[in-house]
Amino acid sequence: MKALRWYKAKDLRLEKIAEPTAKKGEVKLKVEWCGICGSDLHEYTVGPIFIPAETPHPLTGDKAPIVMGHEFSGQVVEIGEGVTRVQVGDRVAVEPIYSCGECEACKQGKYNLCDKMGFYGLSGGGGGFSEFASVPEHMLHKLPETVSYEQGALVEPAAVALHAVKQSKLQVGDKAAVFGTGPIGLLVIEALKAAGATEIYAVELSEQRRQKAEELGAIGINPHNGDVVEQIQQLSSGGVDVAYEVTGVPPVLVQAINSTKFNGETMIVSIFETEASIHPQNIVMKERTVTGIIGYRDVFPAVISLMAKGYFPAEKLVTKRITLDDVVTEGFEGLLKERNHIKILVKAE
Repeated sequence: MKALRWYKAKDLRLEKIAEPTAKKGEVKLKVEWCGICGSDLHEYTVGPIFIPAETPHPLTGDKAPIVMGHEFSGQVVEIGEGVTRVQVGDRVAVEPIYSCGECEACKQGKYNLCDKMGFYGLSGGGGGFSEFASVPEHMLHKLPETVSYEQGALVEPAAVALHAVKQSKLQVGDKAAVFGTGPIGLLVIEALKAAGATEIYAVELSEQRRQKAEELGAIGINPHNGDVVEQIQQLSSGGVDVAYEVTGVPPVLVQAINSTKFNGETMIVSIFETEASIHPQNIVMKERTVTGIIGYRDVFPAVISLMAKGYFPAEKLVTKRITLDDVVTEGFEGLLKERNHIKILVKAE
């Protein structure tokens, strides 16, 4: 079968590899759609970050080259020994987190903070940029008929957004700011709407992405039009309750912190490639808090339920659909050349 494998930064290869089988406790899927994630792009440009390049991952035993792709949906075509939760023909989305189940975080149910945490499609085991994938049963979540396979490929990134909002102190009626309206930023806006935020400010340089944020109900702010912090402080009458940093750009983190009111909170949702310099006084003097989140936990069912109600709409978020044959040139390179794209989905046939 065809599969996209990571060898090193700037070296992705679409290759023919053996088709997987459903081993004990696993389920074989015919992959339908797989999204290109910002993490995938980071691995392509400056990796390895999550990918085990030199030493095998402690939970998968794999190292590069590995099959990529962790935002995907598919149909069950084979079940392995002991599988009881799904059957052939089921439509599913994949929650791709590996965890050990033994460390203190896992014992507390915070499996996304596992000491050995990894991702299917980044840490080995297989991936969604392939025709078929054999996935551990516990990673699967059934999709209702009202949720399409395209929506199914958005469940994973939407889970990141919903987890960020759930972990924040945002309350119904609060004001929020989202810095960066790429795929995750737009999904954070959707999650904030579902959580009852009354005002959502979207800070974005790209006109197309800012317009997308406004289509979703946010108030767009163009950094070219003056000091972002001043604009938010003025529009929100003193600052927002919670700011979400979704760019990974160090100066933007400072803006996010300063856009909050006293006792405000900044959620760091993005992955940073370099260090960010902040002045602690900006936090201390206003008794602000800064919190980081990674991935998600226990939110896939809620995301799927919200999708069934119309949230996280694929028709507004997916800007390009391609096949595996074009995944490098039209997908990864396309995202680097055309930064206005929101979400690119890859068809696995």
